[in-house]
Amino acid sequence: PAAASPVPKDLSQETSKPPPLDRAAARATYPWLDDPGALEPVDRLRDRFPPPPGLRRRDAADGTFAAYLRDLPLAAAGTPVRSFAGATILAGDHPNLAAVVAIDVGDGDLQQCADSIIRLHAEWLFTAGRDAQSYKSASGLAMPFRRYLAGDRLVYQDKALTWEKKKGPQARTHALLRAYLRGVFAWANTASLAQEAAKVERDDLRAGDFFVLGGFPGHAVLVLDVAEADDGRRALLLGQGYLPAQSFHVLRPGPGQSPWFVVDPAAGGIKTPFWETFPWSSIRRLDRDDAR
Repeated sequence: PAAASPVPKDLSQETSKPPPLDRAAARATYPWLDDPGALEPVDRLRDRFPPPPGLRRRDAADGTFAAYLRDLPLAAAGTPVRSFAGATILAGDHPNLAAVVAIDVGDGDLQQCADSIIRLHAEWLFTAGRDAQSYKSASGLAMPFRRYLAGDRLVYQDKALTWEKKKGPQARTHALLRAYLRGVFAWANTASLAQEAAKVERDDLRAGDFFVLGGFPGHAVLVLDVAEADDGRRALLLGQGYLPAQSFHVLRPGPGQSPWFVVDPAAGGIKTPFWETFPWSSIRRLDRDDAR
């Protein structure tokens, strides 16, 4: 299908200096900023990328996944995308790179595209004081954080993934969440994420939803923000991890273009760099009723 027309670049918006970041407040909301490998944050997604002219950001209540993503702390402009091993994947001036999120990628080849979406979703729930994180493995096994808190651990035996009691109840810490997610990343993938998450209609699309084509490999991109107009026009900010595991980054359609991707109902889906067109039928959502 044809790709949606990109929003022309608005230099007056994107080159204006964002307000300084409240680093203490950012660390309270995004505890991963203190983890090894996290980048120094300089501003927020919402401040660096105002909506295109004539559009406004879709409402997002405080505490929602949409609000969490909208305030994501970004590394300095010109920061390259690096692999988990430190290799440069995309130069800081790559035409399809709009920004790098200040989140770390871990020390192994685990946090890839689907895993990056799971990571941000799990971190949001943790910050919100909720332990509802649960994601399915490729074999269909539920992997809830509450079981990890209870001392259960994932084990692979007799050619099957299962849970086994290994410890007593664990203290709820961010370090424990990271250890839990390492296991999730090892066993979840785009196929399991596509199957587990709820299908979403194009007209109901909101920040926190994602496009996913399951496969080996498949790919997934996360909707970080939505802007809209009274006449129904909409545009999206999109972010992705990829393989090998690498910095989670905000995409740009092409050189000299705004990072906002236009939703064109006449097209069969949305075209992103580095992958085929995602059809509208590939939109998914992890939260069914409480992420608004």
